[in-house]
Amino acid sequence: MSGERLMRIHSAEFQAMAARVLQVTALTSRLNVLPFEDEAAKAELYAQILGRPLPPRVTIYPPFYTDHGLHLDLAERVFINQGCTFLDHFGIRLGEGVMVGPKATFITVGHPVDPAERRLHLTGAPIDVAENVWIGAGATILPGVSIGRDAVIAAGAIVADDVPAASLVTGTKATVRRQW
Repeated sequence: MSGERLMRIHSAEFQAMAARVLQVTALTSRLNVLPFEDEAAKAELYAQILGRPLPPRVTIYPPFYTDHGLHLDLAERVFINQGCTFLDHFGIRLGEGVMVGPKATFITVGHPVDPAERRLHLTGAPIDVAENVWIGAGATILPGVSIGRDAVIAAGAIVADDVPAASLVTGTKATVRRQW
């Protein structure tokens, strides 16, 4: 996994993350019940969630879910459709002109594979999506993935490896990698 980090559960960093998750969950809960046309209230909640105002010409259709918000970097002209989830503690960058289909999921955190370590640590790595990428409905982007400029991620795809620029990625990759 590119840039993987390890965080000990119950460390000061973990406790700060957990507190932020509770805060942002409350904010997104409020956001997701606002009338769709209440642009001012949505803008205020997005600013609290992200720690700054939305960049110019960014569109996010609620419901919108994130666990941290402060590590979600959105460039101009990003479009995020309904029901998307961003677990962004280790960082997610969406380049200019990125389009995200409904119910897409971006996950930067996980747990070690070793059963003895799973409840002791979180693992994570940032996700980087270059300019003009289209991510289809229900796609899942996993920790440490970089997606190159102009790429297309098909609906329902599970992306566990880097994606070259100007390419189409489809399907799932559930294969046995190792056993213990």
